[in-house]
Amino acid sequence: MKKTLLFLLFAGVCLTACARPLGRWVDPFIGTDYTGHTSPAAACPLGMVQPGPQSGNYLWKYCSGYNWSDSLLVGFTQNRLSGTGVPSLCNVLVMPFSDAHGPDYASRKAAEKASPGHYAVDLPDNGAHVDITCSERVACYEFRLSGRGRHLLVNPQYIQLRSNDPKATLARGIKAWDGSSPDNRTLCGHINASSWVKYDLWYEISFDQPFQACDTLVLHPDYKAPAYVLDFGEGGKPVKARISLSYTGAEGAHANLAEVPGWSFRKVRKAAESKWEEIFRLLPVEASDSVMTAFYTSMYHMYFQPNVISDVGAPVRYSTFSQWDTFRAADLLRTLLTPDVEADVVNSMLAEAEERGHLPVWGLCGKDNYCMIANHSVPTVVDACFRGLPGVDKERAWTAVKVSLTTPHEKSDWAVYDKYGYYPFDIVKVESVSRTLESCYDDWCAAQLAKALGKDEDYAFFEARSRNYRNLFDPSTGFFRGKDSQGRWREPFEPYRYAHAGKQGGDFTEANAWHYLWHVLQDPEDLIELLGGREKFVAKLDTLFEVSPPASVTGEVQDITGLIGQYSQGNEPCHHVIYLYTLAGRRDKAAERIRQVFEKFYKCEPGGLCGNDDCGQMSAWYIFSALGYYPVNPVGGQFVPGEAQVRPLRKLPWE
Repeated sequence: MKKTLLFLLFAGVCLTACARPLGRWVDPFIGTDYTGHTSPAAACPLGMVQPGPQSGNYLWKYCSGYNWSDSLLVGFTQNRLSGTGVPSLCNVLVMPFSDAHGPDYASRKAAEKASPGHYAVDLPDNGAHVDITCSERVACYEFRLSGRGRHLLVNPQYIQLRSNDPKATLARGIKAWDGSSPDNRTLCGHINASSWVKYDLWYEISFDQPFQACDTLVLHPDYKAPAYVLDFGEGGKPVKARISLSYTGAEGAHANLAEVPGWSFRKVRKAAESKWEEIFRLLPVEASDSVMTAFYTSMYHMYFQPNVISDVGAPVRYSTFSQWDTFRAADLLRTLLTPDVEADVVNSMLAEAEERGHLPVWGLCGKDNYCMIANHSVPTVVDACFRGLPGVDKERAWTAVKVSLTTPHEKSDWAVYDKYGYYPFDIVKVESVSRTLESCYDDWCAAQLAKALGKDEDYAFFEARSRNYRNLFDPSTGFFRGKDSQGRWREPFEPYRYAHAGKQGGDFTEANAWHYLWHVLQDPEDLIELLGGREKFVAKLDTLFEVSPPASVTGEVQDITGLIGQYSQGNEPCHHVIYLYTLAGRRDKAAERIRQVFEKFYKCEPGGLCGNDDCGQMSAWYIFSALGYYPVNPVGGQFVPGEAQVRPLRKLPWE
């Protein structure tokens, strides 16, 4: 009887907690200032479009097209990246105005609001109020104009770029354009774009009422596309617009428009909110109000990407694969929460491998920008095989894994790697240590899949290669460090000096020797041995969190943020490090540092994230850690205990 009563009480708590939408805890403005690079744009989980505000371009702070600290908006664009360190997308800008508008059509913003699937703002300089929602492939707008005139600027030339040139223009972003207006309710077009990758995008814009005039503007003599000013005449009726995108053709953009039949803005918004609520209810928890906000905002950010790039009715295909970041926790968390979705993600990776000859390194719009290092789609694919994701063929997966780790491609010089057992810094000029250590982990993953499939020769090859990290460990300094093709250490050695590939040279990727000392995800016990046993290992960890670089060390890397000593929560190579305390027998020290990270670096404010959210990896770290553990090795299912911040209200999907 006592057990029955307890069960009923627990069920009552669950019902009470679930009665109100969990989406109410989400604050889309978290991470939109400082270096979070998130956006308050409207979105559906993993959707193709994310229509929302555009406040600037060119500078690093505009990777998502928006920064909360800006007072002006230049318009609204239809797609974007969330939390990345490089800008792209932000295509097809629209901006409403009434009788007048601000300089270059920009306006101050006021009464800005955002929630899952919805964004709204007042534009006092343009006499307009804007409401935005969307389906997966269609952006939906409602423009309310307070003056007599009702106008809309449409600029197909717009695209997000990065440039240090103060005279930079959009000319280099859109290489070609063609468009038309088949009737007075429709605009169609195709852009050939170049920003991080080269891609083609088709759009179709449909209005609920005819425009009375369409003026063409030449905003810059070098632009391929004109801008349009549409005049909808006088009157108090709001102007509604639907904007669909496609990466396949005009037919795809037109077909995708049918994803939102009719003009009920409220219905589309409710559908978007319901889709988000389905995601949030996968992890019902209870905690303090601020923790609930941090937790569900993290879930929101984590499901912003990858993004569907296939049209309605076509086989599902995803892109936006920030694998150097997301393999560490975000991919695994999606696998555990939404395995059917992740199966489509993994099959999209396998399709890319068959088309390009290797799994995605950093995939965008179905292309690869090779921005980061290693081949970290490998662990995601291998883990999918181990977990039996529906529709993932293990032999097909193995072929993609093996080819990716043996056929040379950009930043994967396997002939050099196999000849020396590491990347020599005199041959591989930058990131040689990071590339070696990260490749060792991919090799370990490949070895496990080979073993499971009975491929003994392949298992032996990749298992041996997974221990190449030992070739770069220097016992005299206690660090991994660069070595040339003659076996000589790089001199002088400065473990505090930051490196960032070609921008600052050096042997590390957005990191220094302190950060990459711990990058043996596949065998922490061996790392403990290399560092002299558990006591010395724990002492070295203590030093990591306490030491400061000497004054002689200069150089700044934008992505190295959220520092506690030399530990960097703002960048991914450190994300597992705190949990090594637990593996070394000091969970108490892990708990102390986890609490410190929660308090300092996950605040419920626009500048509350200490670094780029990186397509949800910063958020995934928080979700796992708030639940009380973290996957130091994301392939293999071992969760390492830490310090919980939330209490689940029911058994977790993977328990």
